[in-house]
Amino acid sequence: MIYFDNAATTPIDKSVLASFNDLVNKYFANPSSSHKLGLETTKIEEMARNQIARLMSCLPEEVIFTSGATESNNLAIKGVAFKYQNRGKHIITSTIEHPSVYNAFKCLENDFGFQVSYIPVDSNGVIELDVLKKSIREDTILVSIMSVNNEVGSINNIEEIASILKDYPKIMFHTDATQAIGKIDINYSKVDLISMSAHKLHGFKGSGLLIKRKRVDLMPLSSGGGQEFGYRSGTNNFPYEVSLAKTLRLALESQKDNYIHVKKLYDRTRTLLAQIDGITFNSPIDSSPYILNFCTKKKASVVQEALSLRGIFVSTKSACSSKKNAYSSVIASMGKSTFEASNSIRISFARENTIEEVEEFAKNLKEVLQLIK
Repeated sequence: MIYFDNAATTPIDKSVLASFNDLVNKYFANPSSSHKLGLETTKIEEMARNQIARLMSCLPEEVIFTSGATESNNLAIKGVAFKYQNRGKHIITSTIEHPSVYNAFKCLENDFGFQVSYIPVDSNGVIELDVLKKSIREDTILVSIMSVNNEVGSINNIEEIASILKDYPKIMFHTDATQAIGKIDINYSKVDLISMSAHKLHGFKGSGLLIKRKRVDLMPLSSGGGQEFGYRSGTNNFPYEVSLAKTLRLALESQKDNYIHVKKLYDRTRTLLAQIDGITFNSPIDSSPYILNFCTKKKASVVQEALSLRGIFVSTKSACSSKKNAYSSVIASMGKSTFEASNSIRISFARENTIEEVEEFAKNLKEVLQLIK
């Protein structure tokens, strides 16, 4: 089996799984309970929160545990919009955001009367900063731009965007860093809200974070017992939260070595695919090496199925939207044709992948393309 769909999800790290099993067997009490077992659980939970705060260079009270990046994105975007709408109802995002961001903005636009500016991207899938600057208004309260695109791997200059926004203290800056944290070195010190998900880093699905700076307040999206500083009510998923701390630590500790390894895979794959007739690349040359998106002259779904039958697993689009519509608005926003936007293939790497797998993939892809009429 060759698994090249790591941008969708990664296999769970064995040490993270072992720690999780130990946790659920020893510490099953509700962290909100005031008895001894509950207090023991709370203590371990706060140790995990403190560890994450150190890793992310933030305060413990700025760490909000969530069920994943989709919830984190919605809490950040809608939470800011509803809390600060008295200042203005203009918000900004890009045309290549993950559905959990893009559709949150659409919801605010269509259902709650917010005005949205959608910043275009260039042919490399990077947002146009000049357009962003010109889009800022007196009533702008939020800018949300992803760090690394989940389909083509394009990297936005988050530090430059933060530098632009520093002159506008009433604007909150959010980034979906799901495909970046633990993979790409980006300085988030000037970013107000940061979303991430554990299962992109060999952690558990259903586990994520929202880093919310102290200067930012949010309107909670759910009412209840006031857990997570009142921003995310509901019984804490204690084992997942502690496991996330370990997942993040392991990812950051090995980030440099993993990057070097994955970059070799990316470069070799790109070289081999360039030798196959009819292949064009959607990912820019300086994209995240964890993601490589390309097109062939064949229908992507047919190519994917043929590879799957050979035990090679790739994606035709973001896993969060691929089953609904084969058309990629991300690829289209980059100025590609309708055929390319409807027939892109994404391969995404992780530390477990090897050069041998890359060679085997390229060999099989070439054979598949020759067999498909």
